Amino acid sequence: MEIKEKVLHALREAESPLKAGEIAEIIGEEKSEVDKVIKLLKKDEEVISPKRCYYQINE
Repeated sequence: MEIKEKVLHALREAESPLKAGEIAEIIGEEKSEVDKVIKLLKKDEEVISPKRCYYQINE
């Protein structure tokens, strides 16, 4: 599974918005890699940030 799919899966399963560090811990990847993926997902509007440094799926 690609890191992008792992990040999206973790966010879908979460009951509340998550920080990049929390996502990294859940999926077993480096936080820096998760930050890069989140930046791309935000650009594509797949992920939103309801408050600073927290992320959730854009529904």
